[in-house]
Amino acid sequence: MEEARPRIVISAPHRSSGKSTISIGLCAAFMAMGVSVQPFKKGPDFIDPMWLTAASGRECRNLDFFMMGEQKILDTFGEAGRGSDLSVIEGNMGFYDGLDLKGTDSTAALSRLLKAPAILVVNALRMARGVAPLILGHQKFEPETHIAAVILNRVRGARHEKKLRDALSYYCGIEVVGAIPDSEELLIEERHLGLTPLKEDTALNPVIDRIAHAVKQHLDLNRILEIAGSAPVIRAGKEPVIRFPAPDVRLGLASDPAFTFYYPENLQALGMVGAEMVPFNTLRDSHLPEVNGLYIGGGFPEIFMEALEKNASLRSEIRSAIEQGMPVYAECGGLMYLSRSISFNGRTRSMVGALPCDIEMLARPMGHGYVILKHTGKGPWSPAETDIRAHEFHHSRVANPGKADFAYRMARGQGIDGKHDGILYKNVLASYAHLHHAGAPEWAGRFVSFVRGINFRMSR
Repeated sequence: MEEARPRIVISAPHRSSGKSTISIGLCAAFMAMGVSVQPFKKGPDFIDPMWLTAASGRECRNLDFFMMGEQKILDTFGEAGRGSDLSVIEGNMGFYDGLDLKGTDSTAALSRLLKAPAILVVNALRMARGVAPLILGHQKFEPETHIAAVILNRVRGARHEKKLRDALSYYCGIEVVGAIPDSEELLIEERHLGLTPLKEDTALNPVIDRIAHAVKQHLDLNRILEIAGSAPVIRAGKEPVIRFPAPDVRLGLASDPAFTFYYPENLQALGMVGAEMVPFNTLRDSHLPEVNGLYIGGGFPEIFMEALEKNASLRSEIRSAIEQGMPVYAECGGLMYLSRSISFNGRTRSMVGALPCDIEMLARPMGHGYVILKHTGKGPWSPAETDIRAHEFHHSRVANPGKADFAYRMARGQGIDGKHDGILYKNVLASYAHLHHAGAPEWAGRFVSFVRGINFRMSR
């Protein structure tokens, strides 16, 4: 079944050009116009999708070649975009950047796969005529890629804008659909993993309004809609049948400003195999809810380590439940929380203390990028025959490790010690790797089946 799906890719020649800001602003501005926008983010990412979700009012979905492959990208795009008027796809890195020499996993490749016209955001600060060879090179590098227009960002006035527009018109013949002035009001505070997560601080919501106002004022939104509408029809595929059985397993989900990194596909997959997600707050709740197991995702526990330490009753209860055999799956920030302590900026704070290790935060990333995990056969619920494609991005390292078994061997990536990931303790599996259901389609079913088999009952 082929459908008309208006869509655009927002990318840039290089990082830090402003494509996230523009994508957020476009989603919010179009939504204010009554245009239903489905956002997508290329690559593995939790933080940008939070902003895109808030700006559009629709759950952002990730599109990633490494973890998903082309067909699952097409399936996800088709499924998530149903019922929307426009799809906005934010790229990652530079437009032509990717893992391999031929750029088969670049944002440009995604643009071609989805037959979506691309608009490049150019950071024009300290640039004039030189913008022309930059864009001309992009036009000619892979000429089969449809670069439809340019958005100028961080422009220093009318004179500066005219020089840029004239150069692009004369040398490149490319359309400019707007110019955003250089303004600190449009900058979003960044941290060591990128933008500040929106779920950490709802006071950041007005930033979306400011960006949307600038986008409405300085970009030609009607022309951008025309470009999106020029995309050819695309095969959307059959609408998938998604069934949620009556849940017979209750999983506690750490859901608060310290732990915000969850892919919607993972939560959906858990629901489809009979798990009910029961949120709890590691910062405020003194007791766990009545659950059969825990799922503690990633986030920034180091930012909230004082509050996490102060909630001693919950930490003690989690540690006791683990000792009693409660199944727990933890990723990155969750691993850090289950350790004995976190050290950050010269301070050390006590954590749950279930895992025989401490965590040290470092200035540089210890692990950054895609991982391939091979099962050691020791994991309580992981299939020994299937490799997992996932990703990692952590500025911390495991220190003072005691004796522990591991669920995974690293075929690619850093993990915990360069060779292994997935610390095992009783019925806990805690890993630096972030799984995505598309790259690990068996994990949800295996985990829930394990929890169901353990049939853990809490006792206080």
